[in-house]
Amino acid sequence: MDIKVLGTGCANCKNTIALIEQVAQANGVAVTLEKVEEMRDIAGYGVMRTPGVVIDGKVVHAGGVPSRDLVQSWLGG
Repeated sequence: MDIKVLGTGCANCKNTIALIEQVAQANGVAVTLEKVEEMRDIAGYGVMRTPGVVIDGKVVHAGGVPSRDLVQSWLGG
């Protein structure tokens, strides 16, 4: 599963990355996690509010830290 977190490095972006890592590890799900910080690249996904989350090329979240339950649902839990 290829996951990109879109954001310029704010606390919410870092918390989103940490949350995804925790949920993936807890569920034994292998993920490739990438941080996208360039505004041009972020805007290319149509995301105007960060953090944004892109899974396998599809934007699934934008603006604010997602809930643990939401991340769980993305990872098949």
